[in-house]
Amino acid sequence: MPEFSLPSSALPLTAAYLRATLAGDRTEALHIALEQGLAAGVSPAELQLGMILPAQREVGRLWQENRISVAQEHLATSVSQLVLSHLYPHLPRPRCNGKRVLVACVEGELHDMGARMGADFLEMAGFDVTFLGPNIPPPQLLAAIEEHRPSLLGLSATMHFHIPALRAAVAAVRTVAPLLPIILGGGLLEAMPELGDELGVQGSGTSADELARLCSGLMGC
Repeated sequence: MPEFSLPSSALPLTAAYLRATLAGDRTEALHIALEQGLAAGVSPAELQLGMILPAQREVGRLWQENRISVAQEHLATSVSQLVLSHLYPHLPRPRCNGKRVLVACVEGELHDMGARMGADFLEMAGFDVTFLGPNIPPPQLLAAIEEHRPSLLGLSATMHFHIPALRAAVAAVRTVAPLLPIILGGGLLEAMPELGDELGVQGSGTSADELARLCSGLMGC
C-alpha cells in the first residue's frame, strides 16, 4: 500500500477509507462511511467534502505519479461511486427553489464523480437537478436542454485534453440557448481558472459546495 498525503482538512476517517477504496473493499468503505460516519453524526456533506473528495484526489495523485495502476484507480473510484450512491438517500433536501439545473460531463470526459458530487450539493441547495453523467456529446447535450429547459447548465471537465470538448460544448449551447447561464467545474479549472472568463461563462469553481453557492447566487435563491 503506497504512502498517503492527505490534507489537514480531511476527516480522521479518510485514511482508513482510502485504504479500503484502494483495496477494493466495498464492505469496509461502506461501513466507514455509513456506520463510523453517518450513524455517528457526520453529515453527508461533510463525508463528501472531508472524506470522499480528499481520498479521491489522493487516488488521482497516486495514479499520476505511477504509484498505482489505472486498474487500481478505477477500482478505488468505483468503490467511492458506490458509497456516494448509498449516501444519496440521506441528503438533506430543503424546499425546492423552482430552478432546474442540468449537469453533464463534456464529450470524452469519463470521470463523473466531481460532477455527481456537484449535483448532490445543488440538490442540497434546493435545486431540481438533472444529472446526465459522463461523456455527453454536444448533440445529446442540446437535446437534453431542449427536453428539460434548465435555468442553469453545469459542465464538468477534468484534464487539459478535454479543453476542445469544453469549448465545443459551450459554443454549441450558445447557438441554441445564448442566454442560458453556464457554470464550469472539475479538475481542469484548478489548473486553468482563467477558462471561465475566456469562454464567457457565468462562473466556475473546483469544489461542489463552492459551485452550489455560486449557482444559488446567480439564480437569486
